[in-house]
Amino acid sequence: MFASDRLPLAERYAELLATEGVVRGLIGPREAPRLWTRHVLNCAVLGEWVPEGSSVADIGSGAGLPGIVLAIARPDLTLTLVEPLLRRTTFLGEVVDELGLSQVEVVRGRADALHGERRYDVVTSRAVAPLGRLLEWSMPLVDAHGALLAMKGSSVAAEIEEAAPVLGRFACATPEVRELGVGVLPETTVAVRVSWADPASVSWPRTTGPAMRATSGRRRSGSSRKRR
Repeated sequence: MFASDRLPLAERYAELLATEGVVRGLIGPREAPRLWTRHVLNCAVLGEWVPEGSSVADIGSGAGLPGIVLAIARPDLTLTLVEPLLRRTTFLGEVVDELGLSQVEVVRGRADALHGERRYDVVTSRAVAPLGRLLEWSMPLVDAHGALLAMKGSSVAAEIEEAAPVLGRFACATPEVRELGVGVLPETTVAVRVSWADPASVSWPRTTGPAMRATSGRRRSGSSRKRR
C-alpha cells in the first residue's frame, strides 16, 4: 500500500500519531498499539477507490485520517484537509511540513465554508457524521463527475436507508458500498461512494459560509488559495 520511498513517511506519521497525537488528545492512548492495523492501513486502502490525479477534500480531517495517509500513499493526489479545531489544524500543519507533503493544504474551518467556492473530484471522511449529514456537508463540494467517499462501519446499510430523503433532495445516484482490503488486512475497511445521478444537471451557486483560514506547509495565515 506504500511504495518503498513512501514507507518511511508512513512510519514517521504513525510515530507522530503515537506520541504527539496522543499527548494532544487527537488519538486515544489505547489506539497507539494498533495504529497500523486499525488506522493507517485501513485508511490507505481507501486509495483503491480514488482515481489517479484526483483533487481530494478530507472533511473533519482530525489527526489526518484518512487525508494524510492518502497523501503519503498517493503522491499523485492533491489534498485539502478541512478541520475546524485549531489544535488539530496545528498538528496537521506540522505533519505536512515535517513530511514534506507539498500537495497538501490545511484549511481551518467547517466544510460548508467552502460551499460555492471550491469543487473536488473526491470528498472523503472518516467517523465524522451519519451519511445524511455528510451528504449535506460534502455534496456541494463534489464536482460533476466526482463522488463522496466515506469510511463507514457495519451500520452503513441502515445509514443509507435513513439518508434516502437527502439522497433524493440532492439528486444523488444509488450509493455503492465496497469492502476494501479483503485478503490483505486483518480488519477490512467498509466505504460508501455517492455520486451525482445526472452530472450534466449539477450546478453550484456561490454561497456565503463561515469565515475560514487556510494553511499549507509553512503558509499558516492569510486567505485560502483555490485549487480549481
